[in-house]
Amino acid sequence: METRIQIVSILVSAGLFGVVFELVRRRRLMERYALLWLFSTIVLLALAVWKGLLEKLASAVGIFYAPSALFAVAFACILVMLLHFSLVISRLVEQNKILAQRVGLLSERVEQLERGWDIAAGEPGETGSRAPVTTLR
Repeated sequence: METRIQIVSILVSAGLFGVVFELVRRRRLMERYALLWLFSTIVLLALAVWKGLLEKLASAVGIFYAPSALFAVAFACILVMLLHFSLVISRLVEQNKILAQRVGLLSERVEQLERGWDIAAGEPGETGSRAPVTTLR
């Protein structure tokens, strides 16, 4: 691998590591998501610095140009991150659906209570047969 390509790879990997670390420090990125990013940048940085390891990896996989192996590893890391984030989004969509259903049920319950008890006046409304309920479950 050429020295110029190695220097650029090291700088890009170290820069990405620094950006992720700064995002975690400023609490813009949660630690559990930053772990994947930090692990990926450390792997890329190690391969960029350790020229022999990158060449061995490239020859083991059948890639003739070692810097291309670095891009293949970066692509694999991105695929793993995309799969992880897809799982997180799927879980959040399911939780959002359940939350929306609960909010709908609670809104309906509040409307029923307001029809049965005039909260502003502190007395029963037109139906008047219901006692006020102070707690919701």
